[in-house]
Amino acid sequence: MKYKILGETLPVVVCELEGGERMINEGGSMSWMSPNMLMETTTNGGLGKAFGRMLSGEKMFQNIYTAQGGPGMIAFASSFPGSIRPFEIGPGQEMVFQKSAFLAGEAGVQLSVFFHKKFSAGLFGGEGFIMQKVSGQGTVFAEFDGHVVEYELQAGQQIVIDTGHLAAMTSSCSMEIRSVPGVKNMLFGGEGIFNTVITGPGRVWLQTMPVSNMAGALRPYLPSGS
Repeated sequence: MKYKILGETLPVVVCELEGGERMINEGGSMSWMSPNMLMETTTNGGLGKAFGRMLSGEKMFQNIYTAQGGPGMIAFASSFPGSIRPFEIGPGQEMVFQKSAFLAGEAGVQLSVFFHKKFSAGLFGGEGFIMQKVSGQGTVFAEFDGHVVEYELQAGQQIVIDTGHLAAMTSSCSMEIRSVPGVKNMLFGGEGIFNTVITGPGRVWLQTMPVSNMAGALRPYLPSGS
């Protein structure tokens, strides 16, 4: 499979497949394709994995596209202004994504739910509670919100992230949800009451404009219901 990512504000990834090669995606992200791409809708691993994907922000069913009778082409577009990033997945190269980040991938990649180890802290921490874990073998494409900034963390090095700005991290990193210290800071600081702390070693991808932040910024300008 060969690919190219086009566009800046609203990007699209165009994939060129050899005959018999397959791609998986969540329904709705396919933008255009050659006529010989055959689509099959499936749970892709059974109901257990389908429910796991649903918990991680994806739909229960996935679409599998196969190039039949020769080379094929298929394109997947982002749903929000931001970035599409490719990741090579393999043994020891698993990734953890924010909810709904998965755009498409080769058929050898597998999506599952990633639970925070501390249920209560994650539950009240919002975005840090349930994320997506991507394993298996192949190339996967993720869509992130706004501009993306990358950091390489050494062993024991930490970064504190406002909830929602964590786009992705390598599975070698560990994550912890911490409450903001001080009642006054929580109530009047305007930064929320939880932060996400990532500890290395590993790489972290941060996004500048989470969809939730965009929605909050627009809310005062939207007409209120009667």
